[in-house]
Amino acid sequence: MSSCVQNKEDEKEPVSVFSDPIDAKVAKLLTAMTIEEKIGQMTQITITALEEEGNPGVLDSIKLKEAIQKYKIGSILNVPNPGAPTPKRWNEILMRILDETNKTDKKIPIVYGIDAIHGASYTNGAVLFPQQIGLAATWDPELVEKCAVVSAYETRASSIPWVFSPDLDLPRSPVWSRMWESFGEDTYLSSQMGVAMVKGFQGEDIGSYNKVATCIKHFIGYGSTTTGKDRTPSLIPERILRQYDLPIFKKSIDAGAKSVMISSGEINGVPVHASKKMITTILKNELGFKGVVITDWDDIVFLHTRHKVASSMREAVKKAVLAGIDMSMVPYNYAFAEELLSLVNDGEVPMSRINDAVGRILRMKYELDLFRTAVTDPVDYPDFGSDSSIALSYIAASESITLLKNNEDILPLEKGKKILITGPTANSMKYLNGGWSYTWQGDQSDLYANDKLTILEAFKEKIGDKNVLYTPGVSISKEINIAKAVSLARQASYIILCLGEHNYTETPGDINDLTITKPQIKLALALAKLNKPVILVLNEGRPRIISEFEDKMDAVVQCYLSGNEGGRALVDIVYGTINPSGKLPYNYPRYVNSLEKYNRKSTENLGDDEQNDISGYQKSYFPQYEFGYGLSYTTFSYKNLILDKVFIERGHTINITVEVQNTGTRKGKEVVQLYLSDMYSSITPEVKRLQGFKKIELQPGEMKKVSFEIDIDDLKFVDEHNKWIAEFGEFEVNIGGLTKKFELEKVM
Repeated sequence: MSSCVQNKEDEKEPVSVFSDPIDAKVAKLLTAMTIEEKIGQMTQITITALEEEGNPGVLDSIKLKEAIQKYKIGSILNVPNPGAPTPKRWNEILMRILDETNKTDKKIPIVYGIDAIHGASYTNGAVLFPQQIGLAATWDPELVEKCAVVSAYETRASSIPWVFSPDLDLPRSPVWSRMWESFGEDTYLSSQMGVAMVKGFQGEDIGSYNKVATCIKHFIGYGSTTTGKDRTPSLIPERILRQYDLPIFKKSIDAGAKSVMISSGEINGVPVHASKKMITTILKNELGFKGVVITDWDDIVFLHTRHKVASSMREAVKKAVLAGIDMSMVPYNYAFAEELLSLVNDGEVPMSRINDAVGRILRMKYELDLFRTAVTDPVDYPDFGSDSSIALSYIAASESITLLKNNEDILPLEKGKKILITGPTANSMKYLNGGWSYTWQGDQSDLYANDKLTILEAFKEKIGDKNVLYTPGVSISKEINIAKAVSLARQASYIILCLGEHNYTETPGDINDLTITKPQIKLALALAKLNKPVILVLNEGRPRIISEFEDKMDAVVQCYLSGNEGGRALVDIVYGTINPSGKLPYNYPRYVNSLEKYNRKSTENLGDDEQNDISGYQKSYFPQYEFGYGLSYTTFSYKNLILDKVFIERGHTINITVEVQNTGTRKGKEVVQLYLSDMYSSITPEVKRLQGFKKIELQPGEMKKVSFEIDIDDLKFVDEHNKWIAEFGEFEVNIGGLTKKFELEKVM
């Protein structure tokens, strides 16, 4: 069974006035700890810093002893070399750490953290789900919660209790290299999905054998860089931050998220890691966050070396800790601990700040039940990598994949026809999984997921080798043999053109041009000249511009980064076994300099009316595909949009119903989306904003009545004084193209 450690402090419940027994335990342990032990708890080291020189993957006994016995570190993160251990190997590593911890005076357990962002993605044999942008495209929070339940189970099966997930960043530029780690461009959709993932990971009790503590990230404004590149500055008015970014984090904090990772970026010239306003005033005090605040990788050091707001490492540590940082992801050395000890001894950092930070860390450890069960045993997790979990990954991929174009109902295809599979993303698991898959950049997916099916392999399994022709034609960045692809295409009835991006995350994913790469454009244009049906399959973490050839494609299918079962799911959609139901979680832009969001302001539409078009203006809002868009193999009609009142007073609600019918011949799922428009307000209103959605399934001919309820909070916005307000006046509800207006009455 599981390996257990019992502290002497834990043998008896202390006599205390604390109503919460964990508070009493934390207070008692804090009283007994030395300052060195406390600072150690605030220090997190990467596992690779503890490996033997020249012997990757093997822990160095001297380094491990130094970390735990001398510096008394409280946390370790990351994956050992060469990557992706089995659950058994993870257990051996964590037991080795536990053995060293048990030699210390107080035996305070290490809390191990990992970037398990789409499954236990650093464990060999784990089930990998679609990345977050794909999960957002399902528009199904219940499904997302189920995926997180499996991810929690398999992470705990790997002896790890803490995940750096979910990512709650709100990308304002689709160029950003971490867009696929987010839930897309909308605050409401991101909020719902974030809460679902937190609930799935944590359940009711994170101390349960199959639950983990979450770390929501990256607080805050990380996805809003002015350059579109990773870890570069953001300029965000506080009103905008409060209306669009903060609510996503608040929802997950209210759902019980146990830790928060701070943004590596800066807002309006202030690095977030040095911002007491952001971390203490807003996060801890205003939002009431009681959990652990952790830095991102090396980010206290970067206050000195990159941001240059601290003239020394000592000043950087002081700024960050006084701003409200509780734990430093160091990650390679002990300069943070040494400098912090000196700062405390010199009276520059008060013990109250140290005790607050360490109290938060110890509370999370007690809540995780690490003082009793520091390391779980993979033997206790028989459902690791189970068929049912794999089936769930397949369902998630199937519901995320989004049909964006289907001229003359070219899809689904007939099975008996010969096809050409071509393009750089057709025959590698790297392009289905993306980054944070087995390794940081996801470049070893073909090794670790060699039992899974690439797109090419999935087509061969579905219709047989003899019906499938294949040549890559190009790589992501180079031409290989376009002429061969054209030649083979002449022998095929259909062309499956698989384009997209290389695997990446963070700074290695930075680009200078959102347009899909030139070799891929050249391949697409060459194949389009054959007058054969071309089905464009996109495997990409962000929407790369395809307008140069999109009009020549007969169908377009967005796969995002659909995970290990993405190939099977795609093929079943192409041949009609699955009816697609995914919807875009972002606007898909048509031009590199036209990146408006769906909830734009009316002044972003200048040139969109007929008169301006005649006058020679170009449309200023003209995305390739709009947020919330996605086709099905059946059709749906909306009718009888009814509001139970046309006037609403403060404290009251409006009940909204609409009838949705499947008017086609196939069973299908539809995402019913409710948008609100404030017709006039003191701050220029958005054209529309998402304020509700429900995913339903309908048989052919079946009709369902879908209900929503909105109240005054749904009508609020942040005013010029940074306060949430709702102003009296007229509002419009839009569902499925049907509109009705109501009015918020003025109270005299």
